[in-house]
This record gives sequence, structure tokens and C-alpha cells, in this order.
Amino acid sequence: MSDDTPDETLRGILTETKTIAAVGVSTNPVRPSFFVMRYLHYRGYDMIPVNPAYAGQKIFGREVVANIADIPKDQPIEMVEVFRRPEAVPGILDEALTHLNGLRTLWMQFGIYNEQAAAVARANGLRVVQDRCPKIEYQRLFGELRKAGINTGIISSKLPETIK
Repeated sequence: MSDDTPDETLRGILTETKTIAAVGVSTNPVRPSFFVMRYLHYRGYDMIPVNPAYAGQKIFGREVVANIADIPKDQPIEMVEVFRRPEAVPGILDEALTHLNGLRTLWMQFGIYNEQAAAVARANGLRVVQDRCPKIEYQRLFGELRKAGINTGIISSKLPETIK
């Protein structure tokens, strides 16, 4: 399966989103979830770490909560990023739809597809991204991968309208 979310939609999500609940994030600095959370944190996103195994610990100054229901109701969360197995996504989505304020996007990391949860999310007005990493998409769409010599397929310079 491949996610066919257009680049314009991904760019919009990454531009409009301010607060992300990272479900399944690890405190282990060599785990991909930690690496992604660190990157997004340093790009200015307010990252809310969610993982019952690490509840009460801190990552980048934020206390890890056990589950989405532990996030204060007055805390707007625009995006839920899932680092869990596909079969866990429907429960995560149910909890998010019940407890979160301002939710606009359900984002599933690499290797995570759940069409049933995606359909429910879309039916509730959410944007859905599957099998993609927001860190990599941010780097690709906002020019950071080009600096490393990677062809992103995105043209970064164009002729001014007056020359065309």
C-alpha cells in the first residue's frame, strides 16, 4: 500500500499543526520515535509524549502521559502521530476523538496502515496520513534533504513571472 496524500496537503498539515500527541514515543534516544520527536520539538512543535511504559518521565521538558485521556481537555492537539502497531490505531483514534480538542490529523508512521481507522477518521473530518514520517516529510518539503544532496523531486527555484 502507498499513501497518496498530495504534497500540498502534507505541507499544509506540517505548516498549520502546532501541537502533536506522539503516541508510543520512547525515552530511548536510539529509538526512531525518540529521534522523530526530538526533531519535531526542535522545529517548534509542541510535542506531547504518550506512552504508559514511561508515564511520569520527561522528554524534552514534557512529562510523558500514560494515554490520550490524560492530556488536559483544554490542551488543543491538532495531530495524533502513531508509533504503535496497526491493530492499536482504532483504539487510539477512539480515545483521541473522545478526549482531544482541536484534532485535525491522524498520522501513522512508517509501516502503519489501518484502513478501518482511516475511514473512521475521515468520516469525523480528519486528514489521514499513513506509512509516512513527519520528520522526513518536513525535511523533504521544506528543503532540508536537498542540502544533503538528495533529489526530493521539488523544484526550489523558479523564474520570476516577469521573465516568463
